[in-house]
Amino acid sequence: MNIEDFREYCIAKKGITEEFPFDEYTLVFKVMGKMFALVALKRLPTQVNLKCDPEYAEELKEAYDGDIIPGYHMSKKHWNTILIERISPQLTKKLIDHSYNLVVSGLTKKLKTELENLE
Repeated sequence: MNIEDFREYCIAKKGITEEFPFDEYTLVFKVMGKMFALVALKRLPTQVNLKCDPEYAEELKEAYDGDIIPGYHMSKKHWNTILIERISPQLTKKLIDHSYNLVVSGLTKKLKTELENLE
């Protein structure tokens, strides 16, 4: 998966915004104001950070040694850095979905209701 496909998949989800809160090279995707994905635009190979359940994160790092690593500049327990050009697009989409769903599950009841009511 390339960066354009990654972006398109992320922004197609409900309640998404994209911004550059840290610098002009780090694109952040948020659902209802909560971060679920970051992309380092100037790094090659393309690296993205996605939130992940801690146990699943360990399984992924073991199974995809070197292609999925502890989150760069993030909580190593809750975030993975994924070299998206080295893993399948299907797995990348699955990990985006996992990250998005984790963040949505942690939203307040009010924000979940707002998200559900979005067109």
